[in-house]
Amino acid sequence: MQKLADESDALSKTYVEKRAIYDALLSEIAVYDDRLSFAEMGVYDPHFDFTDSEAYKDAIRKCRDRQKVLIASKQAVVCRTAWTVDGSKTKGETMANRSIRLTLRAFNNECEVAVANVRWNNVSTMAARITKAQEQIDKLNQSNNTVITNDYAKLRLEELLLTHEYREKLKAEKEERAEAARLAREEQRLIRDLEEAQEREAHYEQLVAKARAEAATSVGVNLDAQLSRIQVLEAELAEAHSKAERAQAMAEQTRSGYVYIISNIGSFGEGVIKIGLTRRLDPLDRIRELGDASVPFVFDMHAIIYSEDAPNLERTLHAEFEARRINAQNYRKEFFRASLDEVEAAIQRLAPSAPFFKDIEAQEYRETLARRQGDLERQSAARHADFPATI
Repeated sequence: MQKLADESDALSKTYVEKRAIYDALLSEIAVYDDRLSFAEMGVYDPHFDFTDSEAYKDAIRKCRDRQKVLIASKQAVVCRTAWTVDGSKTKGETMANRSIRLTLRAFNNECEVAVANVRWNNVSTMAARITKAQEQIDKLNQSNNTVITNDYAKLRLEELLLTHEYREKLKAEKEERAEAARLAREEQRLIRDLEEAQEREAHYEQLVAKARAEAATSVGVNLDAQLSRIQVLEAELAEAHSKAERAQAMAEQTRSGYVYIISNIGSFGEGVIKIGLTRRLDPLDRIRELGDASVPFVFDMHAIIYSEDAPNLERTLHAEFEARRINAQNYRKEFFRASLDEVEAAIQRLAPSAPFFKDIEAQEYRETLARRQGDLERQSAARHADFPATI
């Protein structure tokens, strides 16, 4: 029994030692593993505050220039021992220079790989990889006392972070250009809507003038018919005039527009709504556009609210449901998790006169479900067709 107890204690001690080695190796390997846990990734805080990608590009160039200065002045990697080989200082200096070049090449290769592969979800891992490379190369060079200077390693880390933020800025600028292009298309569409509305108004003005001229020379039944026609044309003219005025106001006042609230139960499920803004004369055009081939089903419209200050109304509604914004990184993705009752309550407070429709038609989605259910029933019936109800 005592022998078995001693063996058990020895095994336990050996296990603890080996487990410590295993954990240490895992921590070293982790910096070379791109499969980063999202729970541990956290949120990256920018280290620089440049306003555009060109400023980042210039900062990267300057960082590399500083690296070249350190390399040229032999301050990137240094040998802290004056070696002699076969009693010759010259041969010792040659050996030290070769060691410096090899060290610099090895470290730079590690840094270049890290910079080339840095992405939004592995920037911390790549930075740790550069630091680990410095430690390991310095450890291998302990025998000849050659080390990578901290100044040079900091510049390589700075280049890594600059490159990452530069790429992120490029993505942001691309999205901004796309948004600016969309707004420009909206403005152009407003101008076209105004021109079409004015042409339509002028057309009805001509028709009304012509009908009045014909009525002036008509009598009896023809006069009654002309008067009825004039009434219809005047109503059409009034509507065309109203549209032309609205188009003129929207073209002149860039803040006026429509805030729309839509949902798409077939594409996103229940409890997901989109709150957006459009300046089109017919806001339904924008809703139909959103329901194109990029989503499986068309959107259902719950409210279209005209406002003289549409951006402010949209921002207020976004703030109302900010805690439930689905995409917290890209604010141009205007989807929120909220029930229609909650949205209706917010609309009643912010725009009391605006109508709100809670009905979800989702025609194509419901027809699809019905068709699939019918297919399942037919398949079930076909499978049991050979089996009689009784024997």
